[in-house]
Amino acid sequence: MRITLETLGCKLNQAETELLARDLATAGHDIVAGGESADVCIVNTCTVTEEADRKSRQLLGTARRRNPRTLVVATGCYAERAAEDVAKTDGVGLVVGNQGKARLAGLLAEIGYTVNGTESTPLARGAAATPGLRTRSLIKIQDGCGSFCGYCVVPLVRETETSLPMAEIIREIRRREADGYREVVLTGTKVGTYRHEGTGLDGLLATILAETSLPRLRLSSLQPQEISYELLEQWRDRRLCPHFHLSLQSGSDTILHRMKRGYRTADYERAVAMIRDRVVDVAITTDVITGFPGETDDEFEESREFCRRMEFARIHVFPYSLRAGTAAASMPGQVSASVKKQRSNSMLALAEKSAVSFRARFTGTTRPVLWEQRTSGSVWNGLTDNYIRVWTKSNEELGNRVVGHRLKDGAGQDAGSA
Repeated sequence: MRITLETLGCKLNQAETELLARDLATAGHDIVAGGESADVCIVNTCTVTEEADRKSRQLLGTARRRNPRTLVVATGCYAERAAEDVAKTDGVGLVVGNQGKARLAGLLAEIGYTVNGTESTPLARGAAATPGLRTRSLIKIQDGCGSFCGYCVVPLVRETETSLPMAEIIREIRRREADGYREVVLTGTKVGTYRHEGTGLDGLLATILAETSLPRLRLSSLQPQEISYELLEQWRDRRLCPHFHLSLQSGSDTILHRMKRGYRTADYERAVAMIRDRVVDVAITTDVITGFPGETDDEFEESREFCRRMEFARIHVFPYSLRAGTAAASMPGQVSASVKKQRSNSMLALAEKSAVSFRARFTGTTRPVLWEQRTSGSVWNGLTDNYIRVWTKSNEELGNRVVGHRLKDGAGQDAGSA
């Protein structure tokens, strides 16, 4: 069978799609790029915001219109949270929640979608399934969250916290090495809470670094209370990328309290100071929500000022999105859409200024770049270890190579050759 996979949402969703593509390819299916003719289209949905719901519905509809004979499978968080509504979406033939996602290859076989006998290697069949395949791979190490922050729907669709066995993670990394990957991103719902048979995240990183030879290792999102001296000690090994995505959500203590985040801005600031004291040239990126219920103009300005002082390398800005079933959904003082948009634009302006300032610090320096793809002609783009997107002109084949590269301007761009 020809199968295409589409993904919305977080790095965990992307990691699960990548693993699913491998499972399906190993079972003998042909994994083809999105937009190609396929017998089955699997859409891994997201539900973190209203916009994510809308995009999920849109993608499901597009898959059906592309080929009316295609079996459209909805899986992921939106399919988990609103299974009945998703099942009524025109063209959706199968709905599988998060718990059944890993068993999709078997489920397809049970309903008659068996392999077509095409012979090719699993890597070749899976290559089109995920962007960045053979350069950067995402590996799931943890799943689930029981924190129930006031705004977040994730615990309603991924409530049970589990950590994967260390031996399984090591095995997956070695497979990526064998396939030619140069970087692995360890991801999960709450990566910092990883613990399996007494081993925490610091122990996992130490073991990975000792037992694999992968050139680059990166972590997805952490929370400030998860930063410790023991964890930061692992960054003595330069294969660990100097990049921390440290969730903030608000720079106002009163908003953080209403969000039930479990830390104050002082705690966050201490975590940032610890990281910057121990990890050279580190990039710290974050998420911020604007227009949380009850947020006043003063509280927003307090949040904006805190973000300015933190000098983030990148800020992902999200207007608050009401999610049924969360504490914030019934809170008084819901902020109007126009005010949320205004505050988001203000925070985005700061985010751009902060990002430009961060990149400018590295003008004239040489950073290791994992070159990902040729964008046009002889122009390549890739990421530095500290998460700066760079471009260069080169007639060489740079794809999937980690090469030292001199940054020639604050935007990370280079008019010369690599």
